[in-house]
Amino acid sequence: MSAFRDAAMKSKAWPFEEARRVLKRVESSKTPKDHVLFETGYGPSGLPHIGTFGEVARTTMIRRAFEVISDIPTRLICFSDDMDGMRKVPENVPQQEMLHEHLQKPLTSVPDPFGTHDSFGGHNNAMLKRFLDTFGFDYEFYSATEFYKSGQFDEVLLRACERYDDVMAVMLKSLRDERAQTYSIFLPIHPETGRVLYVPIKNVDAKDGLITFDDEDGKEWTLPVTGGNVKLQWKPDFGARWAALDVDFEMYGKDHSTNTPIYDRICEILGGKKPEHFTYELFLDDKGEKISKSKGNGLSIDEWLTYAASESLSYFMYQKPKTAKRLWWDVIPKAVDEYHQQLRAFPGQTPEQQANNPVWHIHAGDVPESKMVVPFAMLLNLASVSGAEDKETLWGFINRYAPEASPEANPDLDQAAGFAIKYYEDFVKPGKTYRAPTEKEAAALRDLADRLAAHDGATDDETLQSLVFAVGKDHGFDPLRDWFKTLYEVLLGASQGPRFGGFVALYGVQETVALIEKGLNGELG
Repeated sequence: MSAFRDAAMKSKAWPFEEARRVLKRVESSKTPKDHVLFETGYGPSGLPHIGTFGEVARTTMIRRAFEVISDIPTRLICFSDDMDGMRKVPENVPQQEMLHEHLQKPLTSVPDPFGTHDSFGGHNNAMLKRFLDTFGFDYEFYSATEFYKSGQFDEVLLRACERYDDVMAVMLKSLRDERAQTYSIFLPIHPETGRVLYVPIKNVDAKDGLITFDDEDGKEWTLPVTGGNVKLQWKPDFGARWAALDVDFEMYGKDHSTNTPIYDRICEILGGKKPEHFTYELFLDDKGEKISKSKGNGLSIDEWLTYAASESLSYFMYQKPKTAKRLWWDVIPKAVDEYHQQLRAFPGQTPEQQANNPVWHIHAGDVPESKMVVPFAMLLNLASVSGAEDKETLWGFINRYAPEASPEANPDLDQAAGFAIKYYEDFVKPGKTYRAPTEKEAAALRDLADRLAAHDGATDDETLQSLVFAVGKDHGFDPLRDWFKTLYEVLLGASQGPRFGGFVALYGVQETVALIEKGLNGELG
């Protein structure tokens, strides 16, 4: 066993913990498998959002962790529930009136309001696949519509007919009396209107695999459960899919957690073995509300990628998946800088430390070198004080600070400089609020300007930080963070900021002296 595999078998990183659970499941199975199947589900009722990406990214992290501790091949299926009836029209798509005319039809039978695909479900599936392909995920895409219509689901559907009473017994325990009176695990697709019907089932013919029901107008119909004529209610569908595909692992949000025993039991009734599962906490918007595909609140996939590289999003997804996280614009700079901190640490770490480092899981062990010699937060502040409108301006400062750096040698820094300009213009600049210094603060700022102007020693981060630190101490700031807060609020228009010595080294000593003069003269606000 390699040193890293040994470290992985002991690692407390959550992907390795989950991978070991999957391995234990496979090793304890009485019927050996030739591969391990990971699955993620997607409800294409609206445009894909970051939560969708997070599910695939996190499952991929567990899959790659499993491949370290086992030689058994793996597969990942991304399953789209595109046969679900459209129960409401998403608020963030065009042609609202047209879509209302197709309510209750399977999403793959609803016309595409964007006019680019053969259906609304097809459009949203394409959006999902485009995004997953952009990130280089290794997956197989499954459409529920194709799964039902092609016959791949027939065996389990016929078994659901045979064991109808057993599956119904599981479901009825979870339903209110009123709903239980009309509930059936089967939802027929109306042969004429094409709508998904929520109607009582009058008879289930287990021998021939048929169901009989009355539609909303009282007309009786008998349909085979196979061939896409009928779909399962969503909770039975979960368990039935696990049984049909022989799924080994699936993760889902906390909102599904109370249904897990139902999914598991139905899977077992239909002849399957319940998979391992992982429940993650939900993402919240700026108001602390759950993000939703239909509302379009929270950050979209494309919005994050407008302001930061994809690896920072993967880093955000890795962090504490069992803790609810606020997913808003201000998390982006922190994610970028922490990701690069971990990249820089990785080469000097032991196998045990590397197994616990998020970047191993983001890059499946093939960890690149960070060329970010200037933190993203520092680039934002530089954009602020320099008034830079393009990344070339920022490079003028960067090259003075790090002469060996260049867009070609430091592509991640070059990309980040462009992102910093966009982020500053859209989010930092509109919220900047400068204030005038108090008498004590003004005296300290004048002293700092004088000392910087007279400074003829080294201009590295540490030397300049010590100088700034000494001024704050000499002027009685206690705690010293009040001194740094003064610098940020008076000179940068923000309540927090970068390590100030590093900022001076990057922006320039004389430029900082001029900035302080402007702050003292009230010229910044």
